[in-house]
Amino acid sequence: MDLFFNDLSIHGQFRDAATFRGAIGRVMAMRELARGQYGRELQCHRNVAGAQVSHDLSMPQAIQDLSTDKRRALMQWLTRSGPFWDDYRWHSGDDYLECNGELATDTAVGEVALRIFHGTLCGLVSVDPSSWLFSPLAVEWHEHEHEPTRSISIPNYWDAQGMKAALDAVPLSLTSWRGLETVARRRCPDLSFSPKCFEPLHGHPFGTGVAQALLARLTILQDLKNCSDEVGQRTAEGHEMYAKHFTGKNAWFSDSSATEKADFRQELTFPHPVLAGETLFCTWHGKVKTSQLRIHFSWPVNAATPLFVVYVGPKIAKR
Repeated sequence: MDLFFNDLSIHGQFRDAATFRGAIGRVMAMRELARGQYGRELQCHRNVAGAQVSHDLSMPQAIQDLSTDKRRALMQWLTRSGPFWDDYRWHSGDDYLECNGELATDTAVGEVALRIFHGTLCGLVSVDPSSWLFSPLAVEWHEHEHEPTRSISIPNYWDAQGMKAALDAVPLSLTSWRGLETVARRRCPDLSFSPKCFEPLHGHPFGTGVAQALLARLTILQDLKNCSDEVGQRTAEGHEMYAKHFTGKNAWFSDSSATEKADFRQELTFPHPVLAGETLFCTWHGKVKTSQLRIHFSWPVNAATPLFVVYVGPKIAKR
């Protein structure tokens, strides 16, 4: 499902800057959820950064009291990184669309309506509070002057719970490395994936069977992380899983050899996903031997500490 920020849901309704900051903070949390757990970007229009949030405040004025990090993240999204749907829009200024008593041409509402009409799964994310807190939205498309008006129904989300339920209902598909990342982040929410850990796969030939094998190993890590008791000791189920997948000649997981640790120490040292300036020496790895692919992760695995997945890609310790 492609997600679009509803620019019409900022319509000068906020009584003060603090109320707006709370509302846009909820949108940013939904954006991070969509990106982190589902691999979905929240697309926006290039003009939304200058929206009027109250009768006397523009967005740049209203966010001055945000922390530096939050203000930078918001403006980075809205002015630089996007993605911006108006760069590759599906509808033009000649299309007449309306919704909720407003002109929807040149807005995310109109864009989503046309994409849904042409078969793409899409949804809107709206600001709360606003006059757009209902779903679905009924968009009227007046395609031609002498033809009947088309009515297009589009889903709209204004809280994380509703958006998450919709994204969970989207069928899983393993047709690309990007698809594998999306599915893995959704299926393994207790793993802490580094933001770029799947990038080494890009450029490597994709195969559905290989992607399924990588996903199976990530799922085992997810399950093993949850197989420990309140003091961090592995449960009986965890011991069984460890014996099956972490020991023996054909084990899916193993530690690097002493020689590999010495010869490839730099290559097996990764930036810490959370602590800036620190690193993790990740020698434990999952293996897909047929394609010589590896998953490197932090060790030990237990419920009490994060399990960082720092690398998914071609074998590193090659001679």
